[in-house]
Amino acid sequence: MRADLAAIYGEERLPRYTSYPTAPHFTSAIGPETYARWLAELPAGASASLYLHVPFCREMCWYCGCHTQIVRRDELIVGYQRTLLREIGLAAETIGRRIKVEHIHFGGGTPTIMAPEAFAELMAVMRQKFFVLPSAEIAVEIDPRTLTADMVEAMRLSGVNRASLGVQSFDPVVQRAINRVQSFEQTAAVVEMLRRAGIEGINFDLIYGLPHQTVASCLDTVRRSLALAPDRFSVFGYAHVPDFKKHQRMINAAVLPDGLARHDQACAIANALKEAGYVQIGLDHFARPGDSMAVAYEQRTLRRNFQGYTTDTSETLLGFGASAIGHLPQGYVQNEVQIGAYAQSIAAGRLATAKGYGLTDDDRLRADIIERIMCEFSADLGDICARHGAEPGAMLKSAARLKPLISDGVVRLDGDRLAVANDSRFLVRSVAAAFDAHLDPGKQLHSRAV
Repeated sequence: MRADLAAIYGEERLPRYTSYPTAPHFTSAIGPETYARWLAELPAGASASLYLHVPFCREMCWYCGCHTQIVRRDELIVGYQRTLLREIGLAAETIGRRIKVEHIHFGGGTPTIMAPEAFAELMAVMRQKFFVLPSAEIAVEIDPRTLTADMVEAMRLSGVNRASLGVQSFDPVVQRAINRVQSFEQTAAVVEMLRRAGIEGINFDLIYGLPHQTVASCLDTVRRSLALAPDRFSVFGYAHVPDFKKHQRMINAAVLPDGLARHDQACAIANALKEAGYVQIGLDHFARPGDSMAVAYEQRTLRRNFQGYTTDTSETLLGFGASAIGHLPQGYVQNEVQIGAYAQSIAAGRLATAKGYGLTDDDRLRADIIERIMCEFSADLGDICARHGAEPGAMLKSAARLKPLISDGVVRLDGDRLAVANDSRFLVRSVAAAFDAHLDPGKQLHSRAV
Protein backbone atom coordinates (compact mmCIF):
# COMPACT_ATOMS: atom_id res chain seq x y z
CA MET A 1 0.00 0.00 0.00
CA ARG A 2 1.17 3.53 -0.74
CA ALA A 3 0.84 6.01 2.10
CA ASP A 4 0.89 8.99 -0.31
CA LEU A 5 -2.20 7.70 -2.08
CA ALA A 6 -3.91 6.95 1.23
CA ALA A 7 -3.40 10.61 2.16
CA ILE A 8 -4.89 11.79 -1.16
CA TYR A 9 -7.87 9.46 -1.45
CA GLY A 10 -8.31 7.93 2.00
CA GLU A 11 -10.72 10.52 3.43
CA GLU A 12 -13.27 10.15 0.62
CA ARG A 13 -16.64 8.78 1.71
CA LEU A 14 -17.51 6.01 -0.74
CA PRO A 15 -19.88 3.03 -0.93
CA ARG A 16 -18.66 -0.50 -0.28
CA TYR A 17 -20.53 -1.45 -3.49
CA THR A 18 -22.40 -4.44 -2.15
CA SER A 19 -25.01 -3.32 -4.68
CA TYR A 20 -25.27 -0.88 -7.56
CA PRO A 21 -27.00 1.48 -7.32
CA THR A 22 -26.45 1.60 -3.56
CA ALA A 23 -29.22 1.62 -0.95
CA PRO A 24 -29.40 5.44 -0.48
CA HIS A 25 -30.84 5.60 -4.00
CA PHE A 26 -33.78 3.30 -3.24
CA THR A 27 -37.16 5.07 -3.37
CA SER A 28 -40.73 4.45 -2.24
CA ALA A 29 -41.76 4.18 -5.90
CA ILE A 30 -41.01 0.47 -5.48
CA GLY A 31 -43.56 -1.04 -3.09
CA PRO A 32 -45.29 -4.33 -2.24
CA GLU A 33 -47.19 -4.54 -5.51
CA THR A 34 -44.01 -4.16 -7.58
CA TYR A 35 -42.18 -6.74 -5.50
CA ALA A 36 -45.08 -9.20 -5.81
CA ARG A 37 -45.03 -8.77 -9.59
CA TRP A 38 -41.26 -9.29 -9.72
CA LEU A 39 -41.57 -12.48 -7.64
CA ALA A 40 -44.31 -13.84 -9.90
CA GLU A 41 -42.14 -13.07 -12.96
CA LEU A 42 -39.15 -15.13 -11.79
CA PRO A 43 -38.31 -17.43 -14.71
CA ALA A 44 -38.83 -21.17 -14.58
CA GLY A 45 -35.73 -22.90 -13.31
CA ALA A 46 -34.57 -19.83 -11.38
CA SER A 47 -32.67 -20.44 -8.17
CA ALA A 48 -32.54 -18.11 -5.19
CA SER A 49 -30.62 -17.33 -2.04
CA LEU A 50 -32.32 -16.40 1.21
CA TYR A 51 -31.28 -13.77 3.74
CA LEU A 52 -32.99 -13.54 7.14
CA HIS A 53 -32.41 -10.46 9.26
CA VAL A 54 -32.79 -10.76 13.03
CA PRO A 55 -32.56 -7.20 14.41
CA PHE A 56 -32.07 -7.90 18.13
CA CYS A 57 -29.10 -7.90 20.50
CA ARG A 58 -28.69 -8.15 24.28
CA GLU A 59 -26.50 -5.04 24.40
CA MET A 60 -25.35 -2.42 21.90
CA CYS A 61 -21.84 -2.49 20.50
CA TRP A 62 -21.07 1.18 19.98
CA TYR A 63 -19.29 0.68 16.65
CA CYS A 64 -22.29 -1.14 15.12
CA GLY A 65 -23.70 0.07 11.82
CA CYS A 66 -26.46 -2.56 11.56
CA HIS A 67 -30.21 -2.20 12.01
CA THR A 68 -30.70 -3.69 15.47
CA GLN A 69 -32.25 -2.94 18.85
CA ILE A 70 -31.62 -4.06 22.40
CA VAL A 71 -34.17 -6.47 23.88
CA ARG A 72 -34.53 -7.88 27.37
CA ARG A 73 -37.89 -9.62 26.87
CA ASP A 74 -37.94 -12.74 24.75
CA GLU A 75 -41.61 -12.16 23.84
CA LEU A 76 -40.49 -9.63 21.21
CA ILE A 77 -38.16 -12.18 19.66
CA VAL A 78 -40.85 -14.87 19.65
CA GLY A 79 -43.32 -12.54 17.93
CA TYR A 80 -40.72 -11.53 15.35
CA GLN A 81 -39.94 -15.17 14.54
CA ARG A 82 -43.64 -15.83 13.91
CA THR A 83 -43.69 -12.84 11.55
CA LEU A 84 -40.68 -14.22 9.67
CA LEU A 85 -42.54 -17.49 9.21
CA ARG A 86 -45.55 -15.67 7.74
CA GLU A 87 -43.36 -13.59 5.43
CA ILE A 88 -41.58 -16.69 4.11
CA GLY A 89 -44.92 -18.31 3.37
CA LEU A 90 -46.24 -15.16 1.70
CA ALA A 91 -43.22 -14.85 -0.60
CA ALA A 92 -43.33 -18.55 -1.53
CA GLU A 93 -47.04 -18.30 -2.29
CA THR A 94 -46.44 -15.25 -4.49
CA ILE A 95 -43.72 -17.05 -6.45
CA GLY A 96 -46.16 -19.90 -6.96
CA ARG A 97 -43.71 -22.79 -7.00
CA ARG A 98 -40.95 -24.31 -4.89
CA ILE A 99 -37.76 -22.81 -6.28
CA LYS A 100 -34.23 -24.04 -5.64
CA VAL A 101 -32.16 -22.42 -2.88
CA GLU A 102 -28.36 -22.58 -2.88
CA HIS A 103 -27.47 -20.24 -0.02
CA ILE A 104 -29.14 -19.22 3.26
CA HIS A 105 -27.66 -16.51 5.47
CA PHE A 106 -28.86 -15.42 8.91
CA GLY A 107 -27.68 -11.91 9.74
CA GLY A 108 -28.27 -9.41 12.48
CA GLY A 109 -28.22 -8.18 15.08
CA THR A 110 -27.67 -11.52 16.71
CA PRO A 111 -29.53 -14.33 14.90
CA THR A 112 -28.68 -16.81 17.65
CA ILE A 113 -30.67 -14.71 20.12
CA MET A 114 -33.67 -16.83 19.07
CA ALA A 115 -34.63 -19.90 21.06
CA PRO A 116 -33.09 -23.05 19.53
CA GLU A 117 -36.52 -24.51 18.72
CA ALA A 118 -37.52 -21.26 16.98
CA PHE A 119 -34.41 -21.40 14.81
CA ALA A 120 -35.12 -25.04 13.96
CA GLU A 121 -38.70 -24.18 13.02
CA LEU A 122 -37.54 -21.42 10.68
CA MET A 123 -35.19 -23.81 8.92
CA ALA A 124 -37.89 -26.47 8.64
CA VAL A 125 -40.36 -24.03 7.08
CA MET A 126 -37.76 -22.79 4.58
CA ARG A 127 -37.10 -26.36 3.53
CA GLN A 128 -40.85 -26.89 3.16
CA LYS A 129 -41.48 -23.75 1.10
CA PHE A 130 -38.27 -23.88 -0.97
CA PHE A 131 -36.15 -26.68 -2.39
CA VAL A 132 -33.00 -26.22 -0.30
CA LEU A 133 -30.31 -28.13 -2.16
CA PRO A 134 -28.33 -30.71 -0.18
CA SER A 135 -25.16 -28.78 -1.12
CA ALA A 136 -26.56 -25.42 0.04
CA GLU A 137 -24.38 -23.21 2.20
CA ILE A 138 -26.26 -22.29 5.39
CA ALA A 139 -24.45 -19.57 7.34
CA VAL A 140 -25.20 -17.87 10.64
CA GLU A 141 -23.65 -14.74 12.16
CA ILE A 142 -22.74 -15.35 15.81
CA ASP A 143 -21.91 -13.30 18.89
CA PRO A 144 -19.60 -15.68 20.80
CA ARG A 145 -20.55 -14.06 24.11
CA THR A 146 -24.12 -15.38 24.01
CA LEU A 147 -24.02 -18.63 22.01
CA THR A 148 -25.34 -21.67 23.90
CA ALA A 149 -24.73 -25.39 23.46
CA ASP A 150 -28.45 -25.90 22.77
CA MET A 151 -28.32 -23.40 19.89
CA VAL A 152 -25.26 -25.11 18.44
CA GLU A 153 -27.15 -28.41 18.50
CA ALA A 154 -30.16 -26.80 16.78
CA MET A 155 -27.84 -25.39 14.13
CA ARG A 156 -26.24 -28.80 13.60
CA LEU A 157 -29.58 -30.54 13.22
CA SER A 158 -30.77 -27.79 10.84
CA GLY A 159 -27.84 -28.28 8.48
CA VAL A 160 -25.84 -25.13 9.28
CA ASN A 161 -22.36 -25.51 7.82
CA ARG A 162 -20.82 -22.05 8.19
CA ALA A 163 -20.55 -19.71 11.19
CA SER A 164 -19.33 -16.11 11.13
CA LEU A 165 -17.99 -14.96 14.49
CA GLY A 166 -17.72 -11.34 15.46
CA VAL A 167 -14.27 -10.78 16.96
CA GLN A 168 -13.36 -7.19 15.97
CA SER A 169 -10.43 -6.88 18.43
CA PHE A 170 -8.98 -8.83 21.35
CA ASP A 171 -7.43 -5.67 22.83
CA PRO A 172 -9.23 -5.06 26.18
CA VAL A 173 -8.69 -1.29 25.91
CA VAL A 174 -10.37 -1.23 22.49
CA GLN A 175 -13.11 -3.58 23.68
CA ARG A 176 -14.06 -1.29 26.57
CA ALA A 177 -14.07 1.72 24.24
CA ILE A 178 -16.60 0.02 21.91
CA ASN A 179 -18.68 -1.67 24.64
CA ARG A 180 -17.85 -5.17 23.49
CA VAL A 181 -15.81 -7.08 26.04
CA GLN A 182 -15.13 -10.55 24.65
CA SER A 183 -12.24 -12.68 25.82
CA PHE A 184 -10.07 -14.87 23.66
CA GLU A 185 -11.11 -17.81 25.84
CA GLN A 186 -14.81 -17.20 25.11
CA THR A 187 -14.12 -17.14 21.39
CA ALA A 188 -11.93 -20.24 21.49
CA ALA A 189 -14.60 -22.18 23.41
CA VAL A 190 -17.23 -21.31 20.79
CA VAL A 191 -14.95 -22.34 17.92
CA GLU A 192 -14.32 -25.69 19.61
CA MET A 193 -18.05 -26.18 20.26
CA LEU A 194 -18.92 -25.47 16.61
CA ARG A 195 -16.27 -27.81 15.26
CA ARG A 196 -17.34 -30.58 17.63
CA ALA A 197 -20.83 -30.19 16.16
CA GLY A 198 -19.47 -30.62 12.63
CA ILE A 199 -19.85 -26.95 11.65
CA GLU A 200 -16.49 -26.70 9.96
CA GLY A 201 -16.77 -23.43 8.03
CA ILE A 202 -15.56 -20.76 10.47
CA ASN A 203 -15.26 -17.06 9.58
CA PHE A 204 -13.81 -14.31 11.80
CA ASP A 205 -14.78 -10.65 11.44
CA LEU A 206 -12.09 -8.12 12.39
CA ILE A 207 -12.27 -4.32 12.38
CA TYR A 208 -9.52 -1.71 12.15
CA GLY A 209 -9.82 2.02 12.78
CA LEU A 210 -11.44 1.55 16.20
CA PRO A 211 -10.80 3.88 19.16
CA HIS A 212 -7.35 3.41 20.76
CA GLN A 213 -6.47 0.82 18.14
CA THR A 214 -2.83 0.59 17.04
CA VAL A 215 -0.86 -1.49 14.57
CA ALA A 216 0.50 -3.49 17.50
CA SER A 217 -2.95 -4.27 18.89
CA CYS A 218 -4.22 -5.23 15.41
CA LEU A 219 -1.30 -7.65 14.97
CA ASP A 220 -1.87 -9.14 18.41
CA THR A 221 -5.53 -9.78 17.49
CA VAL A 222 -4.43 -11.44 14.24
CA ARG A 223 -1.90 -13.59 16.11
CA ARG A 224 -4.52 -14.78 18.59
CA SER A 225 -7.07 -15.36 15.82
CA LEU A 226 -4.64 -17.45 13.77
CA ALA A 227 -4.25 -19.78 16.75
CA LEU A 228 -7.93 -20.73 16.22
CA ALA A 229 -7.38 -21.36 12.48
CA PRO A 230 -10.57 -19.93 10.93
CA ASP A 231 -11.15 -20.67 7.25
CA ARG A 232 -11.87 -17.04 6.36
CA PHE A 233 -11.36 -13.54 7.67
CA SER A 234 -13.37 -10.42 6.88
CA VAL A 235 -11.45 -7.25 7.73
CA PHE A 236 -13.45 -4.02 7.71
CA GLY A 237 -12.61 -0.41 8.42
CA TYR A 238 -14.79 1.14 11.14
CA ALA A 239 -17.30 3.61 9.67
CA HIS A 240 -17.90 6.42 12.17
CA VAL A 241 -21.27 7.94 11.18
CA PRO A 242 -22.78 9.23 14.47
CA ASP A 243 -25.29 11.40 12.59
CA PHE A 244 -26.91 8.19 11.28
CA LYS A 245 -26.09 5.79 14.14
CA LYS A 246 -26.74 7.73 17.34
CA HIS A 247 -25.13 5.12 19.62
CA GLN A 248 -21.79 5.82 17.90
CA ARG A 249 -21.76 9.11 19.80
CA MET A 250 -20.64 7.02 22.77
CA ILE A 251 -17.29 6.65 20.98
CA ASN A 252 -14.83 9.48 21.54
CA ALA A 253 -13.92 10.62 18.04
CA ALA A 254 -10.72 12.19 19.38
CA VAL A 255 -9.19 8.73 19.96
CA LEU A 256 -10.06 7.33 16.53
CA PRO A 257 -7.07 6.64 14.25
CA ASP A 258 -6.67 9.11 11.38
CA GLY A 259 -6.56 8.11 7.73
CA LEU A 260 -2.86 7.27 7.65
CA ALA A 261 -3.09 5.25 10.87
CA ARG A 262 -6.05 3.32 9.43
CA HIS A 263 -3.98 2.68 6.31
CA ASP A 264 -1.12 1.31 8.41
CA GLN A 265 -3.48 -0.94 10.39
CA ALA A 266 -5.17 -2.33 7.28
CA CYS A 267 -1.78 -2.95 5.66
CA ALA A 268 -0.39 -4.68 8.74
CA ILE A 269 -3.40 -6.99 9.07
CA ALA A 270 -3.37 -7.88 5.38
CA ASN A 271 0.36 -8.63 5.37
CA ALA A 272 0.11 -10.77 8.51
CA LEU A 273 -2.72 -12.85 7.10
CA LYS A 274 -0.99 -13.32 3.75
CA GLU A 275 2.22 -14.33 5.53
CA ALA A 276 0.15 -16.92 7.41
CA GLY A 277 -0.88 -18.43 4.06
CA TYR A 278 -4.29 -16.85 3.49
CA VAL A 279 -5.28 -15.65 0.02
CA GLN A 280 -6.47 -12.04 -0.14
CA ILE A 281 -9.92 -11.91 -1.71
CA GLY A 282 -10.90 -8.56 -3.11
CA LEU A 283 -10.91 -5.58 -0.79
CA ASP A 284 -11.43 -7.09 2.65
CA HIS A 285 -11.65 -10.91 2.70
CA PHE A 286 -8.98 -13.55 3.25
CA ALA A 287 -9.38 -17.31 2.81
CA ARG A 288 -7.33 -20.45 3.12
CA PRO A 289 -6.10 -21.86 -0.22
CA GLY A 290 -8.62 -24.43 -1.36
CA ASP A 291 -11.50 -22.73 0.44
CA SER A 292 -14.48 -22.28 -1.91
CA MET A 293 -14.06 -18.50 -1.81
CA ALA A 294 -10.38 -18.72 -2.74
CA VAL A 295 -11.30 -21.08 -5.59
CA ALA A 296 -14.02 -18.69 -6.82
CA TYR A 297 -11.52 -15.81 -6.76
CA GLU A 298 -8.99 -17.84 -8.74
CA GLN A 299 -11.62 -18.94 -11.27
CA ARG A 300 -13.07 -15.40 -11.59
CA THR A 301 -16.53 -16.48 -10.45
CA LEU A 302 -16.49 -14.45 -7.23
CA ARG A 303 -19.56 -12.29 -6.68
CA ARG A 304 -20.52 -9.45 -4.36
CA ASN A 305 -23.83 -8.91 -2.57
CA PHE A 306 -25.17 -7.39 0.64
CA GLN A 307 -23.17 -9.85 2.75
CA GLY A 308 -19.94 -8.83 0.98
CA TYR A 309 -17.89 -11.21 -1.16
CA THR A 310 -19.64 -14.48 -1.87
CA THR A 311 -19.50 -17.66 -3.89
CA ASP A 312 -23.25 -17.29 -4.48
CA THR A 313 -23.95 -17.01 -8.22
CA SER A 314 -27.73 -16.74 -8.00
CA GLU A 315 -29.35 -13.69 -9.61
CA THR A 316 -32.11 -13.69 -6.98
CA LEU A 317 -31.69 -12.91 -3.29
CA LEU A 318 -34.85 -12.91 -1.18
CA GLY A 319 -34.59 -10.83 1.97
CA PHE A 320 -36.78 -11.58 5.00
CA GLY A 321 -37.16 -9.49 8.13
CA ALA A 322 -37.19 -5.82 9.04
CA SER A 323 -34.83 -3.75 6.85
CA ALA A 324 -33.83 -6.82 4.80
CA ILE A 325 -32.77 -6.10 1.21
CA GLY A 326 -33.48 -8.38 -1.73
CA HIS A 327 -32.16 -8.45 -5.28
CA LEU A 328 -34.08 -9.75 -8.27
CA PRO A 329 -33.31 -9.54 -11.99
CA GLN A 330 -35.64 -6.53 -12.17
CA GLY A 331 -34.12 -4.57 -9.28
CA TYR A 332 -33.77 -4.17 -5.53
CA VAL A 333 -36.33 -4.19 -2.72
CA GLN A 334 -36.02 -3.33 0.95
CA ASN A 335 -38.43 -4.11 3.75
CA GLU A 336 -39.73 -1.64 6.30
CA VAL A 337 -36.88 -0.75 8.65
CA GLN A 338 -39.00 -0.28 11.74
CA ILE A 339 -39.98 -3.62 13.25
CA GLY A 340 -43.52 -2.47 14.05
CA ALA A 341 -44.23 -1.30 10.50
CA TYR A 342 -42.71 -4.48 9.10
CA ALA A 343 -44.86 -6.68 11.35
CA GLN A 344 -48.04 -4.74 10.53
CA SER A 345 -47.54 -5.24 6.80
CA ILE A 346 -47.00 -8.98 7.12
CA ALA A 347 -49.93 -9.33 9.55
CA ALA A 348 -52.13 -7.64 6.95
CA GLY A 349 -51.13 -10.30 4.40
CA ARG A 350 -48.98 -8.07 2.21
CA LEU A 351 -45.27 -7.95 1.51
CA ALA A 352 -43.39 -5.44 3.67
CA THR A 353 -41.53 -3.67 0.87
CA ALA A 354 -40.94 -0.02 1.78
CA LYS A 355 -38.63 1.03 -1.04
CA GLY A 356 -36.48 -0.27 -3.83
CA TYR A 357 -35.01 0.45 -7.21
CA GLY A 358 -35.86 -0.69 -10.73
CA LEU A 359 -32.71 -1.34 -12.75
CA THR A 360 -32.11 0.31 -16.12
CA ASP A 361 -29.88 -1.11 -18.84
CA ASP A 362 -27.21 1.46 -17.93
CA ASP A 363 -27.41 0.40 -14.27
CA ARG A 364 -26.87 -3.24 -15.21
CA LEU A 365 -23.85 -2.34 -17.34
CA ARG A 366 -22.27 -0.23 -14.60
CA ALA A 367 -23.12 -2.83 -11.93
CA ASP A 368 -21.28 -5.46 -13.97
CA ILE A 369 -18.20 -3.24 -14.35
CA ILE A 370 -18.19 -2.27 -10.67
CA GLU A 371 -18.59 -5.87 -9.50
CA ARG A 372 -15.66 -7.05 -11.64
CA ILE A 373 -13.47 -4.22 -10.32
CA MET A 374 -14.44 -5.00 -6.72
CA CYS A 375 -13.96 -8.75 -7.16
CA GLU A 376 -10.96 -8.95 -9.51
CA PHE A 377 -9.28 -5.50 -9.32
CA SER A 378 -9.73 -5.36 -13.08
CA ALA A 379 -12.40 -5.17 -15.75
CA ASP A 380 -12.40 -6.01 -19.44
CA LEU A 381 -14.56 -3.09 -20.55
CA GLY A 382 -14.65 -4.29 -24.13
CA ASP A 383 -16.07 -7.68 -23.17
CA ILE A 384 -18.52 -6.30 -20.59
CA CYS A 385 -19.79 -3.54 -22.85
CA ALA A 386 -20.21 -5.98 -25.75
CA ARG A 387 -22.46 -8.15 -23.57
CA HIS A 388 -24.58 -5.11 -22.76
CA GLY A 389 -24.65 -3.64 -26.28
CA ALA A 390 -22.59 -0.59 -25.27
CA GLU A 391 -19.38 1.11 -26.40
CA PRO A 392 -16.38 1.01 -24.05
CA GLY A 393 -15.18 4.38 -25.34
CA ALA A 394 -18.41 6.06 -24.25
CA MET A 395 -18.21 4.37 -20.84
CA LEU A 396 -14.64 5.57 -20.31
CA LYS A 397 -15.57 9.07 -21.40
CA SER A 398 -18.30 9.17 -18.75
CA ALA A 399 -15.86 8.11 -16.01
CA ALA A 400 -14.23 11.48 -15.35
CA ARG A 401 -13.07 10.41 -11.88
CA LEU A 402 -10.81 7.84 -13.57
CA LYS A 403 -8.37 10.41 -14.99
CA PRO A 404 -6.58 11.42 -11.76
CA LEU A 405 -6.47 7.76 -10.69
CA ILE A 406 -4.64 6.93 -13.91
CA SER A 407 -2.32 9.92 -13.48
CA ASP A 408 -1.49 8.88 -9.92
CA GLY A 409 -0.71 5.32 -10.97
CA VAL A 410 -3.66 3.78 -9.19
CA VAL A 411 -5.14 2.45 -12.44
CA ARG A 412 -3.57 1.15 -15.63
CA LEU A 413 -5.58 1.26 -18.84
CA ASP A 414 -4.44 -1.05 -21.64
CA GLY A 415 -6.85 -0.52 -24.51
CA ASP A 416 -10.24 -1.36 -23.06
CA ARG A 417 -8.84 -3.35 -20.16
CA LEU A 418 -8.62 -1.63 -16.81
CA ALA A 419 -6.49 -2.91 -13.92
CA VAL A 420 -5.85 -1.57 -10.42
CA ALA A 421 -2.12 -1.42 -9.59
CA ASN A 422 -1.05 -4.03 -7.03
CA ASP A 423 0.16 -1.41 -4.53
CA SER A 424 -3.10 0.56 -4.90
CA ARG A 425 -5.67 -2.19 -4.42
CA PHE A 426 -6.75 -0.70 -1.10
CA LEU A 427 -8.28 2.09 -3.22
CA VAL A 428 -10.47 -0.27 -5.26
CA ARG A 429 -13.62 1.52 -4.02
CA SER A 430 -12.26 4.76 -5.47
CA VAL A 431 -11.79 3.04 -8.83
CA ALA A 432 -15.27 1.51 -8.74
CA ALA A 433 -16.72 4.92 -7.86
CA ALA A 434 -15.45 6.26 -11.19
CA PHE A 435 -18.24 4.28 -12.88
CA ASP A 436 -20.95 5.25 -10.37
CA ALA A 437 -23.37 7.53 -12.21
CA HIS A 438 -25.41 8.09 -9.03
CA LEU A 439 -22.61 9.08 -6.64
CA ASP A 440 -23.01 12.42 -4.88
CA PRO A 441 -19.63 13.30 -3.30
CA GLY A 442 -21.25 16.08 -1.27
CA LYS A 443 -23.28 13.65 0.86
CA GLN A 444 -21.49 11.93 3.77
CA LEU A 445 -23.46 8.69 3.48
CA HIS A 446 -20.66 6.19 3.41
CA SER A 447 -17.49 5.07 5.17
CA ARG A 448 -14.01 6.38 4.41
CA ALA A 449 -12.21 4.87 1.44
CA VAL A 450 -9.39 3.64 3.71
